[in-house]
Amino acid sequence: MTTLVNFNPNAFANFQFNPTLDGVTYVAICTWNLYGQRYYINIYDNNGTLIMSRPIIASPNDYDINLLFGYFQTSTLVYRASSNNFEISP
Repeated sequence: MTTLVNFNPNAFANFQFNPTLDGVTYVAICTWNLYGQRYYINIYDNNGTLIMSRPIIASPNDYDINLLFGYFQTSTLVYRASSNNFEISP
């Protein structure tokens, strides 16, 4: 089952949500990088330790770019620009 999270950042706070990845709930914080001129997704464990940080790359409708590749075994996190949603598959 895929969970959809509407990506709705604002100018005053980082965008945050709690995905369940490989059976564990994490904290995902999307931050704006001024120098890179793009958003980054940062995944933290429950102790506040940074697990991974990656630029958000949008996936086209017919292809999935897994932002978690190399970090998690079975879960996927895809950002779909056409719907402005994160798609999380546990």
